[in-house]
Amino acid sequence: MMFTTQGFVAFAITFFVSASLTHGALSPFQDQKIDSPLLTERVHSNTTIMVDINGNGDFKSIQAAVDSVPAGNNKWVIIHIRKGVYREKVHVPKNKPNIFMRGNGKGKTRIVWSQSSEDNIESATFKVEAPYFIAFGISFKNEAPTGVAYTSQNQSVAAFVAADKVAFYHCGFFSTHNTLFDYKGRHYYDNCYIQGSIDFIFGRGRSIFQGCEIFVISDKRVTIKGSVTAQNRESANENSGFVFLKGKVYGVGDHVYLGRAKGAFSRVVFAETYLSRTIVPQGWANWSYAGGTENLFHAEYKCKGPGAEAGERAPWAKQLTEKEAAPFLSVDFINGQDWLPVWI
Repeated sequence: MMFTTQGFVAFAITFFVSASLTHGALSPFQDQKIDSPLLTERVHSNTTIMVDINGNGDFKSIQAAVDSVPAGNNKWVIIHIRKGVYREKVHVPKNKPNIFMRGNGKGKTRIVWSQSSEDNIESATFKVEAPYFIAFGISFKNEAPTGVAYTSQNQSVAAFVAADKVAFYHCGFFSTHNTLFDYKGRHYYDNCYIQGSIDFIFGRGRSIFQGCEIFVISDKRVTIKGSVTAQNRESANENSGFVFLKGKVYGVGDHVYLGRAKGAFSRVVFAETYLSRTIVPQGWANWSYAGGTENLFHAEYKCKGPGAEAGERAPWAKQLTEKEAAPFLSVDFINGQDWLPVWI
């Protein structure tokens, strides 16, 4: 499902004045935060399912609301989740696309579970495998205690994102390890908060993290330094990678790498992002990858802060020119103009 060209153009002119969405285009709304009414307007849905943990809605359970959506659904359905802590695992299966899961704010609407497993997917509090999924104002948390490194109790995923054309706006992702499994597909994270310690944003997704806060927590189980990302692009022909735009990386306790090589062609870009002293001077690591570094694409562009000093960066790390950075600086990296309802 795509938004009509005519409707999109009218929206773009009204809200973003985007004669061009390439890097450098100016808009008087460039600092505007996308809110729930705007998203609701853009999805043009006539169906809203209310979830209220106190029983004042159509369902008390989020999963029950998802289950009520017809298989093969081809029109947007809004699942409005009122404030509360919903202690359940939630799965949006492949045959239920076009769901807009709308919370009351990431500090008010929370989906929480507690599970560790040797299987990342099995441990996940939230799983989305259906395309055309949107979430707004929800926190996803796996509150399992930190397990023993390198054992079956080590994985505790908050969210498993395994579908194409998925967007999260103003959401939170919380765990101590392997927080966000950005497995595959094109994804957009707008003004989200993501917390973890080691490899806590990982997978082979093709994703933009716009204006996100990345918060590093201490992990004392191992002597290695943690890393924000572990991107698993495996070949030059695979069009995947993580792009972080205009956000910030900070934390407490340990110092970490921006990323480590999970695949031979791992691709991660931090652009115009504030990097605190939480980031080690080397910036990037290949501590668990036995291959060469010639095909890694670990790059930065116009980052700021004490963690952005480039003098001691890993030898394969790149400081991009404006021309080199351009393909990563707009939603065109994820073909966002074709499927996103709104973006900054």
